[in-house]
Amino acid sequence: MPQDPGPASAGGARPAVSCGDPQAHHTLERIGDLAVNIAKRAKYLAGQPRLDIPIDFMPIAEKAQAMLHKSLDALINMDINLAREVGVADDEVDALNRETYDRVKGLLRERPDDIEALIALLNVSRHLERIADHASSIAEDVIYLIEGKIVRHVH
Repeated sequence: MPQDPGPASAGGARPAVSCGDPQAHHTLERIGDLAVNIAKRAKYLAGQPRLDIPIDFMPIAEKAQAMLHKSLDALINMDINLAREVGVADDEVDALNRETYDRVKGLLRERPDDIEALIALLNVSRHLERIADHASSIAEDVIYLIEGKIVRHVH
């Protein structure tokens, strides 16, 4: 009989995900697709001349990653408090994405020759925001599974 690799591995999380939230596997696939898209944009940007652009993706990336981690922990452990924390963080990620959008919008006017690279940066921000949205969706599903309340788009 095969040994369960435990909750820290994909094989160990899969049973918890499919039993707790049947939509979570689909959501995780979408998150993976977004991560691939971010990597493609990074590869594209690495091949371009260096742009001196004042955009720091670390805050939005760290928040999205933390949200995903918390939402999966909330799902595996059926932790409603952790799930609620994710919803609050989603508003912060939305604000960071709006800031990036506004910066890039201004740079598009100032630097039309860099339009492709700037659009790639905009896509990275949008993909990170979508990852955060998917993490929120998982957390909202956890709240529904525990309380029976639909909390979509309510923070």
